[in-house]
Amino acid sequence: MTQRPLTVLISGGGIGGLAAALALRQRGLRVRVFERATELRDGGAGLHIWTNGTIALQRLGVLREVLETAPMQQITHFGTWRGDLFGAWPVGGFIEKYGCPTIAVERSVLHRILSAAVTATGDDAEIRTGAAVVGFEQDDTGVTVELSDGDRVRGDVLIGADGINGMVRNGLLGMARPRYTGYIAWRGKAELRHEKIPPGTFYALFGPGTRFTFYDVAPGVVHWMSVANGEPGGHDDGDPRELLAQRHRGWMAPVEEILAATPPEAIIRGDVLDRAPDKRWGAGRVTLLGDAAHPITFNIGQGACQALEDALVLAEELDTTDPATALRRYEKQRRARTAGLQKVAWRIGRLGAVENPLLIRLRELGMRLVWPWLVFRIAERDQIAYATRWRTPEPTASLQKDGV
Repeated sequence: MTQRPLTVLISGGGIGGLAAALALRQRGLRVRVFERATELRDGGAGLHIWTNGTIALQRLGVLREVLETAPMQQITHFGTWRGDLFGAWPVGGFIEKYGCPTIAVERSVLHRILSAAVTATGDDAEIRTGAAVVGFEQDDTGVTVELSDGDRVRGDVLIGADGINGMVRNGLLGMARPRYTGYIAWRGKAELRHEKIPPGTFYALFGPGTRFTFYDVAPGVVHWMSVANGEPGGHDDGDPRELLAQRHRGWMAPVEEILAATPPEAIIRGDVLDRAPDKRWGAGRVTLLGDAAHPITFNIGQGACQALEDALVLAEELDTTDPATALRRYEKQRRARTAGLQKVAWRIGRLGAVENPLLIRLRELGMRLVWPWLVFRIAERDQIAYATRWRTPEPTASLQKDGV
């Protein structure tokens, strides 16, 4: 008798949830995605996707479409607010070395592409909006979720991909609050063409207790982020550009031009939160994925990349004979992979939050001495090389030849 395919319930229709749905569908499993929002969309901010993330996108079959708008990066620059560089990482070499580039893309663009790819897999893939998972219960044969509209849905497995404060996570691990990092991020998007923002630009600039990062996510579209220490729970009165312009006055060009070109309604403010690595992600037929499992601050640009990796490993491990054991295999692999990245991101965040002038000088000296020859090598080893397990025969160089 042929074993019927598993039905996997996914709480959360963000990038991680959709990537998991796509990876599972490609292995013949049925998926039902439940998203609390009434429309399937994932914000307007940008994403920096390192090469391990683009290898995952290639494996999922969507990289070519992503590259139709997402610029390939050649060098990522790290320096001071004055424009003095202490490190330039030639990530363009990853195309030849690993077959895929490092890119930046609008979150909404990647979200749309993944959503369309899931829907295109057929009737065994459902994406249901306006349907938050508000409870679940499981037994030896499956999981039943309760939705916000009162409906109850039965499946074989439940994946919590609903974020750092997700209901599935809280149901599994308790209501422990995430920790506040001590700093706030303002994110925005500007339509700007500038001689200092050629295609594939990336800059991360460090100042006294504040930082500014910018990169182009499409032709003439720049995503940026301003980070500053402060108390949590605050809000901006009036036009936030006034505060930001004052904070970054005199910074390396084109920081001030980018802020001036950003509409105030395009600026999003948020406290930066994370969690220490958890020793357990799931129980029985329920597990976690993405930020619900391992929230990683933006400091190493691996949040979305690790969610994409989660999706591929989950699909590889999940089988019909013993789903609970399969989920534990997935968790064992991914906890070992992500715990160190969570810790590194936290430490770099603390380094960036330094305000004392003497410590700032020491930070800049240390970065100049260590980052180019050591930190970049470690980052490539720990962040990029892992994904070579999913490399496909088609190199990205061929995509460039095709005019992508």
